[in-house]
Amino acid sequence: MTDPASSAVGSGETVLCVDVGSTYTKALLVDLGTASVVGASQRPTFGSGDVLDAVGACRAEIAAVDGRASDAEILACSSAGGGLRVAVVGHEALVTAEAGRRVALSSGAKVVGVIATAAVGHDVGARLLAELVAPQPPASGVDLVLLTGGTDGGNRAALVDAARAVAGSGFDGPVVVAGNVDAHDEVAEVLAGVPHVLAGNAVPRIGVLAPESARAAVRAQFLQHVIAGKGLTARGDELARLVQGPTPDVVLAGVEMLALGIDDERPGIGDVAVVDIGGATTDVYSVVTLDAERSDDGLAHEVVAPTVANRTVEADLGMRESAGLPGSFVPTTDEEYAADEEIARSAAATAVRRHAGRSRVVLSPDGRVVERSGVDLREVALIVGSGGVLRHGRPGVAERVLGGLVTADDPEGWQLPERARIVVDQQYLLMGVGLLADRHSDVAYRLAMSLTTDRSRVAP
Repeated sequence: MTDPASSAVGSGETVLCVDVGSTYTKALLVDLGTASVVGASQRPTFGSGDVLDAVGACRAEIAAVDGRASDAEILACSSAGGGLRVAVVGHEALVTAEAGRRVALSSGAKVVGVIATAAVGHDVGARLLAELVAPQPPASGVDLVLLTGGTDGGNRAALVDAARAVAGSGFDGPVVVAGNVDAHDEVAEVLAGVPHVLAGNAVPRIGVLAPESARAAVRAQFLQHVIAGKGLTARGDELARLVQGPTPDVVLAGVEMLALGIDDERPGIGDVAVVDIGGATTDVYSVVTLDAERSDDGLAHEVVAPTVANRTVEADLGMRESAGLPGSFVPTTDEEYAADEEIARSAAATAVRRHAGRSRVVLSPDGRVVERSGVDLREVALIVGSGGVLRHGRPGVAERVLGGLVTADDPEGWQLPERARIVVDQQYLLMGVGLLADRHSDVAYRLAMSLTTDRSRVAP
């Protein structure tokens, strides 16, 4: 339904930002001159069986109110058909395999398996991967393998062994290689005949996580191989031209714009956390300034260093599936709304604690030291809530569901926000911000900043 607040028609250039979701396709018409959303629509993604029909229906509905939507450029992201499903094959479980898992999550993927060849060998690793990639029901299986192993200049066998596991599994690609760059030539020989791309090492040395090159490669492979190959539309080439990346990857780019800004004249607001409470999962995104106490010349106390931009996905924390409710359930009474809020409050509290981890004092050979896990959210200035339970709930729902996440001194050591303000992304602006960030960065910045002033609804 087109938002009734989008009745004003302007004369400037517009862009249609679209999320082709697993259930609904959502579209926002953004006026580039005013950096505001002037139209919105939502349609079932698979209403006709072809996702581009849903995109067209959203465009037509908005165009009925604002004719500029008829020929507006479309920038899209997608999580339809199961989104991007990634298997990580690495060497050590706590080092390169863990780094690969983090890179995959920050790239917008759903991690369906992590295999460490140092523990099982490449033959068993091949069998385990083969079980993951075997023919599955729709929206399951593996779309891409992220291959990690070894630090630059280190043992080349680690990455080659992991590559042999991929080759022996029968997986026919695509593969993103993000391990020891000195082993690239040998890995390319092992993966001959399998579509693959050689990216920079996600762990160039112990204690350093460098996800940027691998994230870019995952995004490129998603567009080239995954979108066109999921059978989402008979016009796969057209869809591939529209889609810029997986939806969670695009949303994380929006969170980065909000937190970091563009330059000194257009600064970000500082540390930010986003809690997206969905029907099947609860996703937490964060962009934080790294604590100097955790690093020494770039080397963190953890074997795999923390990163500025982070995402975690909790598949056991959702509003419907994990709560034993049908996906179509919509609350109508005060009792049902109250029950929904309790589910959401529990999901948000658990997901954010898993994302944040703890800070506690432990004894070591050097004496008492602070041991930390997860992402330190204590300096977060803003918590952005997302999800239908927050967008369509009763007045005050955001404070009731998310207010308990803000605590100045958690007695159990959870690294929770201490002084954060809470807002709700009423119109899914972070998706639009992420889509606009590259081509229309100033518009994306202004749109992101509107979240901080509670101007998060469609502009009148």
